[in-house]
Amino acid sequence: MTPIPDTTQKQATAQGSVIYYRDGKTVLARQGIDRKNVELAKVPEHVRAAVIAAENRSFYEDGGVSLKGTARAVWSTLSGQQLQGGSTITQQLVRNYYSGLSQERSITRKFKEILISMKVDQSKSKDWVLEQYLNTIYFGRGANGVQSAARAYFGKDVAELSVAEGAYLAAVIQQPSRFADPKGTDLAAAQVRWRSVIEAMRQTGALTAEQTAAERFPTLKAPKKPFELKGQAQYMLEQVTAELNRRGYTDEDINGGGLRIVTTFDKKLMAAAEQAVNDVLPDATPKKVRTGLAAVDPASGEVIAFYGGRPSQSAYYDSAFSAKVMAGSTFKPYTLAAALNNGFDLSTRVDGNSPLRVASAAEPIPNDSGRSYGEINLVSATQNSVNTAFVDLGQKVGLDKVAKTAEAAGIPEGQLQQHESAASFPLGVASVSAVQNASGFSTFANKGVHMEAHVVKSVTDGQGKKAVVKPVATKAISEQAAADTTYAMQQVVKYGTGTAARLYDRPVAGKTGTTDDSASVWFNGFTPQLAVAVDMFRDDNATVKIPGYGTQFGGQLPAQIWRAFMTEAMAGEPVEEFPEPSDYGYTSDYSVPDQDRDVPDQEYTPPANPDGSTTPEPDPTSSGPPATGEPDVDGGDDQPETTDPSATELPDQPSTESDSDTGRGTGRGGDGAGRSPTG
Repeated sequence: MTPIPDTTQKQATAQGSVIYYRDGKTVLARQGIDRKNVELAKVPEHVRAAVIAAENRSFYEDGGVSLKGTARAVWSTLSGQQLQGGSTITQQLVRNYYSGLSQERSITRKFKEILISMKVDQSKSKDWVLEQYLNTIYFGRGANGVQSAARAYFGKDVAELSVAEGAYLAAVIQQPSRFADPKGTDLAAAQVRWRSVIEAMRQTGALTAEQTAAERFPTLKAPKKPFELKGQAQYMLEQVTAELNRRGYTDEDINGGGLRIVTTFDKKLMAAAEQAVNDVLPDATPKKVRTGLAAVDPASGEVIAFYGGRPSQSAYYDSAFSAKVMAGSTFKPYTLAAALNNGFDLSTRVDGNSPLRVASAAEPIPNDSGRSYGEINLVSATQNSVNTAFVDLGQKVGLDKVAKTAEAAGIPEGQLQQHESAASFPLGVASVSAVQNASGFSTFANKGVHMEAHVVKSVTDGQGKKAVVKPVATKAISEQAAADTTYAMQQVVKYGTGTAARLYDRPVAGKTGTTDDSASVWFNGFTPQLAVAVDMFRDDNATVKIPGYGTQFGGQLPAQIWRAFMTEAMAGEPVEEFPEPSDYGYTSDYSVPDQDRDVPDQEYTPPANPDGSTTPEPDPTSSGPPATGEPDVDGGDDQPETTDPSATELPDQPSTESDSDTGRGTGRGGDGAGRSPTG
């Protein structure tokens, strides 16, 4: 009437998971219980003998219980004295392994333990019992099971343990807390206990007298400090856990399923991302200024590196995944791609005059300072980041198509739908994260195919079954539309406001973004192999100002951070060329800017709300700071240099000219940074 329980205690069999960097070897974090099960065959005979000698010398002969030990334990329970030992290995296993056996000291529980132990001994082999016991028992130092104990005490696998080391682990079972890191009298007690185990091994025949005399107390490895997540690691773990949950793995699976999780993160490039931010930003950068960086592999969608800010500033709200700020003019390429994918081409003319009247807008939309460009083609519109031109283009192609293109490129529908009816939608009034924007631009680098952004490469379960993550692939735009969009963005880096992001050994395409009052400033760019987004903003939505550098624009510090990171990321990588644009991409009419005409004034983006107000857009999925407000004026970083492009295409240093030097004097220019997206 007392059956063997058909379930085990979760804590008894749970194995912690290990999370690795993308190389599959370097440990990023450990989660859950420190246990790694091993087969009995991998445990040396002398280690097994030590445990048997220390805990239950008659293990292979008894019936699963010790009559003398049990009688002693029952008497002590009845008499009210402290419960005595005497449990066999089988009894210890039953107590700690099976569900339904509580740990209270009662006659009922003790008799149930005895009966189940006898039944287990009759139905299971002794080797099975010993294997489960060695994998279940706690050894101190946070180590559950003999394999984890071998690593914790001696820094080696159980198969490599010496006789002396195996005997010490057997000695620890009795008092794991006391013997985990013994000093003083505890050390003396541990040495006595260890010597008694060695002597017991002689008595059982596991060691000869000569071997017994030759054994010496082993040197214990210093205890490891609890596994700490430092720097960006806690952000990495948070994103990995969230993605595993989305893919059907519960927290219980992660903490107790013995998973081996390989992430997409490159340890070297994670460090390079943090270094790029620290090297470029001055020490005097205000604490309220946040910087996010995200790098996505276009071919796979893997997020290989990011910088989420200082964890001390915001422990669970990072600037790469969680924070969403207005995209500003970095959204314009999605509008351009939608047009090129729907029958327009780079030679299409749009209205760059100011102001521009649109039926759906309550007020005319001007370019800042009222500057008019006339009818201009889409390359000039992109290079000069002309707001009215993109508003006109959005009206021509249809804002619904712009939204569909952005969504297909990885920008979630929920972040777009509340803005897509606004005439200013093409100018970047929607808020996005650095990861989303880098993932979106990776679509252009991957010939129009968007690969789902993800941070997990593979998961191997406790039984060794490996599941490789297969990201969703979406054909967002045609291959030619992607090539032509890329061509237009190359001109931004060659001659426009993105010259500070030039990589002198390879082609780069990119786009700056600065919203009104520089509340958020961006540089998004890519090579064929890697798409990277950098944004800066304040958690109070105020203007991003840096001591010594003043009000920021996307073509300034964000572009410099981008270049610093990409210089490291692309080091040693082969130089790859972008696909050829359509024939009209080479039309001399716009491939070389006119240094007298193609200097944009500050752009203006009307508020998205019909009543003319601007509204901060909080991240609906996070309790962190809200996104910056709706953009009204493009920031000044989208204005191209006024020098001869033939002389500046490969300068020795990236351009650092001030906005006033290029006609951006008010600091509210054209790339899409403040509450209204600009250049």
